[in-house]
Amino acid sequence: MATTLTERYISATITSLPPDSQEDVRAELEASIADAVESRLEQGEHPVEAERTVLTDLGDPAALAASYADRPLHLIGPRYYLAWRRLLKLLLAIVPAVAVGGVALVQIIIGAPPGEVIGQAISVGISATVHLFFWVTLIYVILERTGTDTPDDWDVDQLPEPRSTGAGRGEVVASVVFVGLMIAAMLWDRFRGFVWIDGHDGGMQILHPQLWPWAILGLVALLLLEVGHAVLVQLHRGWSTGLAVANTALAVVWVSVLLTLLGNGLLVNPEFMSLILPGGGSEPETARVVGVLFVLSVVGTAAWDITEGWRKAGREATRRGSSAGAAR
Repeated sequence: MATTLTERYISATITSLPPDSQEDVRAELEASIADAVESRLEQGEHPVEAERTVLTDLGDPAALAASYADRPLHLIGPRYYLAWRRLLKLLLAIVPAVAVGGVALVQIIIGAPPGEVIGQAISVGISATVHLFFWVTLIYVILERTGTDTPDDWDVDQLPEPRSTGAGRGEVVASVVFVGLMIAAMLWDRFRGFVWIDGHDGGMQILHPQLWPWAILGLVALLLLEVGHAVLVQLHRGWSTGLAVANTALAVVWVSVLLTLLGNGLLVNPEFMSLILPGGGSEPETARVVGVLFVLSVVGTAAWDITEGWRKAGREATRRGSSAGAAR
């Protein structure tokens, strides 16, 4: 015996409902559908067309069942979406970069070839990104389905201070990535070398071999201080006179260290210099020109960094002064 469209529709609707509520929903739907069909029959519609129209108006049985069960039909709804997005953005800004840097560093230390280092780093970066999307989304899907409360409700205390000149989280992350790349480059230069020539055992170093280990450790410490300074600017929500002074001091130390090493012939590997300079570096005029260009670039970069720091500190002081005056 063939079942009617109404019976098929009701069966499709109640199948996914808890057993203890199926009969109640069945009775409710049978009554409401019958009333709706009866109303259309009184208006002169054909019985078959009336039934089809009523069932079509009710919509997809799965959607109707979800409304009875109070079950969401979205992966992550508005209740959790903003929290999911904030957490995902924070983790994506940190975890993949750290994973890529860590894997590249390990590969360099164990002496892997450049192609393998790059391939492994890219693979781990992609894998970390995919895992972050999957697991963070899965956590919030579970929270959505279980209706668990989260401590991420917004209130006015979370409003950020206006910040026109301070360093954002992106600048801190960029600083960390830059320092990681610099340290990785130093390790690569020491253990693998950047210049490969015939007849040379392994790659040739660009930095002077006598920099290892203490001078290199000092340079690494200066790089980490730069990261610490960026973090302080972020925590302070902008530049201040003290942070500008610290930035100036770091820049001066950098210039002093680099120029001292250059003046004592301890910055660049002599073999590398003799390889790249015309005449093997035997022409004093050529070496002098290269040295002057290096000094100008180092001093110019430091001067720009110092100027930017004081300019941002001045603008931040002006902004805060204006805010204080408006408050009074």
